[in-house]
Amino acid sequence: MRKTLRIFAAAAAAALLSGAASAPLAVSASAVFHHPRVSAATRTQAGWASSNWSGYAKTGTYNRASGAWVVPSVAPSRKATYSSQWVGIDGFNNGSLIQTGTEADYYNGSAHYGAWWEILPAAETVIPSITVHPGDHMTASVTKGSGNSWTITITDTTTGKGFSTVQTYTGPGTSVEWIEEAPSVGGHVAPLATYSSPDTFDPGTANGANPRLTAADGGVMIQRNHQVSTPSLPDSDTDGFNMAYGSSAPAAPGS
Repeated sequence: MRKTLRIFAAAAAAALLSGAASAPLAVSASAVFHHPRVSAATRTQAGWASSNWSGYAKTGTYNRASGAWVVPSVAPSRKATYSSQWVGIDGFNNGSLIQTGTEADYYNGSAHYGAWWEILPAAETVIPSITVHPGDHMTASVTKGSGNSWTITITDTTTGKGFSTVQTYTGPGTSVEWIEEAPSVGGHVAPLATYSSPDTFDPGTANGANPRLTAADGGVMIQRNHQVSTPSLPDSDTDGFNMAYGSSAPAAPGS
């Protein structure tokens, strides 16, 4: 999957000065993208490896996906760092992608959080009506309707704020994912933010049913020859997992 990295330039700076840093505006000139960069070869014991994705992905035929996760906090960094948490369809084995999720970034001396949706090849679209905080519980889904009509829904269940949109999408629907990502900014994969661990994704569904995750569905993120994001084994009911910053796998969540 490819998720559009958001860079919050002049509009973001204005929001910062006004104290509204939790929902910066995307600027098209330097947008955030979530591009699929999954490697064909795996250099670890995981099922797959990528320079910008980690988490779980399955291949098959999919017309509906849902996920739930807790928004992580991010640690201060000298340079700008980014992280995204999302659920989507396509992108694992093709260049299409429909997705929705949250952003947890650190730049300009402070952390920034927000919600977004995206359909490649466009950049992510920020959802200003949802104010996201670390520790918030999110639920999200992408669902195919009639023809090429799809409904994208995301809700912050901690605050009760939600968003839904109907969009046209023509991707093949051949994979489903639950991902912790380092998005792409300015055409380059950004350094992954140091996100709080464990970051829990649980539960998820594929085509309205238990996705029956296996260890082989899990993938790690490798940046500059270092493994920087690692999933746990699936939980006992095979619909969730934990993520950890770094190379050590966390324990699976309780079912």
